[in-house]
Amino acid sequence: MARDRLLKLAGIGVAAGAFSGLFGVGGGTIVVPLLVLWLGFGERLATGTSLVAIAIAAAAGAAIQAGYGNVEVADAALVAGPALLGVAGGVALQQRLSERVISVLFALLLTAIAIELIVP
Repeated sequence: MARDRLLKLAGIGVAAGAFSGLFGVGGGTIVVPLLVLWLGFGERLATGTSLVAIAIAAAAGAAIQAGYGNVEVADAALVAGPALLGVAGGVALQQRLSERVISVLFALLLTAIAIELIVP
């Protein structure tokens, strides 16, 4: 693997981990855009790659948070079940949309979130 590519991937990982630890976000909001912009990944490849990377990081983060007593396992399980259904539906929908449409929808989502955070 080329050194520049390796450094970019490591940088993306550090940024995602830091944002995940601080704010509970990192996968979709950090990894996907950086994989697309820095490494030229397509939307689908960036999303799939991000999901695997974040699954590993989320498991570590959950274990660390559990060590601090910050996890409600029963509530997490109640959220996870429907989330799995949502993931399956989201992936199926993503496969039917063009990468341009996915990119625009993602940009609109991030814009809406930014506006919501800024406007009281």
